[in-house]
Amino acid sequence: MKDLIHLHKTFEKVIYTGQKVASREFENCVFQNCDFSNTAFVSSTFMDCEFVDCNLSMLELSGSSLKNVTFTNCKLLGIAFHVCDDFLFQVRFENCVLDFASFANKKMPKTKFVASSLKEVSFVGAKLKQSDFEKCDLSGTIFNDTDLSECNFTTATNFQIDPQFNLLKKARFSLNGIPGLLEKYDIKII
Repeated sequence: MKDLIHLHKTFEKVIYTGQKVASREFENCVFQNCDFSNTAFVSSTFMDCEFVDCNLSMLELSGSSLKNVTFTNCKLLGIAFHVCDDFLFQVRFENCVLDFASFANKKMPKTKFVASSLKEVSFVGAKLKQSDFEKCDLSGTIFNDTDLSECNFTTATNFQIDPQFNLLKKARFSLNGIPGLLEKYDIKII
């Protein structure tokens, strides 16, 4: 991690917890079975990178860039993604635990969330047009002033979305998801 620029590298089983890393660039890198919990990657850039089976809980990303970054089987508890640089921000999550994360006010259209836990996540003010929440648990997740147009919620569970305060044009839901849209009216659907 001491080099300023890392190109086409694979980092395996790196344990680097509670550290501070500033102004580093990672391009086309793979992070496998790494533990960066409670670490600060400040003003760093991750471009075309992949994190697999990593613990990134409470990772700090102030001013950092995530450009086409994929997370697979990762633990990402409590990460404030909203402090990342907006320019070319693009992420994908598969089989991840993103509980208590924040994507407030992020522009992230076409984002894929696949088979992941997104409990108590904040999407307040986020722009998620055409995003997919395939097989995701959205218990307690906050959607307010969120652009969810053309999003796919057909296999998502445990969500509560108020159509009055979110843009839902052409969003897709299953019949099982209807109660999550009507929660505030306290009506029973049988």
